[in-house]
Amino acid sequence: MKLLYSISIFFILTFASNALAQITVYEKFADFEKVVIKEDQTTYVINFWATWCAPCIKELPYFEQLHKENKKVKVLLVSLDSRKDLEKKLIPFVERKKISAEVLLLSDKDYNSWLSKIDKDWSGAIPATLLIQGKKHLFAEREFENFTELNEYVNSFINLN
Repeated sequence: MKLLYSISIFFILTFASNALAQITVYEKFADFEKVVIKEDQTTYVINFWATWCAPCIKELPYFEQLHKENKKVKVLLVSLDSRKDLEKKLIPFVERKKISAEVLLLSDKDYNSWLSKIDKDWSGAIPATLLIQGKKHLFAEREFENFTELNEYVNSFINLN
C-alpha cells in the first residue's frame, strides 16, 4: 500500500510540474508586433499589465471573465514584467490566479522605441488596453472598474461600423 501511495504521489508531482503556465516571451517589440498585432477579422483585446501594478492586478479577473464568456474576442494578456522575473514571479502568479487567457511577456525595455506604435498618445502607463479588428484600433490607457464596463467597451468597439 505504501508503494502504491508513493507511486501516486510521484505521478501527481510529475504532472503538476509539467502543468506550468505556457507564456510566450518576446524580447523585442518587432517580433511581438509581427506575431501579435494582426489586422484580420478577429477582434483582439490586448491588455498590457505587470505583476507589480496594483490596478492591473485588480482588473485581470475582468479580462479572464471576458476570455471565458465573450466568444467574439481573443484576449491576450501582455505582461511587461522583466524577463528575469518570468519563472519566479510571472509563471507562479499566472498559475496561482488560474489565468486561462493567453499570456505573453514583452520584455523589450526600450519603451520609447515602441510605445507610439501601440498608440501615438500612450504615455507608457499601465494598465492599458488595445482593441484591434481589421483596420480598426481603439486604445484605452485606463483601468476598467468591473467586468460589465469592460465587456460593454469591447462590444461597442465590435459594433462600430
